[in-house]
Amino acid sequence: MEEYLDKTKKELLLKNYSSKTIKAYLMCIEFYFKYKKVNLNKLNQENIKDFLLLLKNKDKSPQTINLYLNSIKFFYNQVFKTYKKIDLKFAKRNKKLPIVLSREEIKKIIENTINNKHRLMITLAYSSGLRVSEIVNLKIKDLSLNELIIHLKGAKGMKDRITILPEKILNEIKNMIAGKSGENYVFESERGGKLTTATAQKVFIKSLNKSNISKPATFHSLRHSFATHLLENGTDVRYVQELLGHSNIRTTQIYTHVMNPAIKKIKSPFDNL
Repeated sequence: MEEYLDKTKKELLLKNYSSKTIKAYLMCIEFYFKYKKVNLNKLNQENIKDFLLLLKNKDKSPQTINLYLNSIKFFYNQVFKTYKKIDLKFAKRNKKLPIVLSREEIKKIIENTINNKHRLMITLAYSSGLRVSEIVNLKIKDLSLNELIIHLKGAKGMKDRITILPEKILNEIKNMIAGKSGENYVFESERGGKLTTATAQKVFIKSLNKSNISKPATFHSLRHSFATHLLENGTDVRYVQELLGHSNIRTTQIYTHVMNPAIKKIKSPFDNL
């Protein structure tokens, strides 16, 4: 089993998968190996199906089941070059709408973040539509202060993209990074080096709770809010897609369901009673 996991890891590294994806794939494959027990290098579609049904019976989410299936497919197709098609349908994803914070709620969260570095981190994540992994990995050399843009390198899916930098916090950013080299992280930890994503999440949740906001928001809600507010401002969905780095416009279009102005204008019949 260890030999197969090592081979899988090497293949994932060669294909430039992120460290997070590599860790997830290896965990899923190892779990499947423990279930299968024998003939690990032999593709058995019925066995895979039974395994996925076991996950479903354990109330695993469709996203989790898809992750296991993708991991198993990678092992047999890319590591053992088993070109027999794994004819299994993906589990249907839950069609959940993103948690979006209002402009007033964003303002409250920022105001309730006392630490200056943390306040700027939350502000920039919202203002530029950054993922938590992107904000902690952001380096000074990624900022084009004169052009008011951020050049994100090797973001999700190993894609580069350009997004906007708000002029409103430009001077504060300049003061925070003054005297540092381009290789320094914009938001360094107190010990030096980058912050962890867990720390960034904790900072956000602390400010969220302090703001008495009951929505089950996470750091990623800042990115959801960025996209929704841009669409509400009349920005073309194709530009929002580019700023977010979405490959498929359908991923971006989910925000149109959240901000649909026609629905928001409809009055409840109860108001007329």
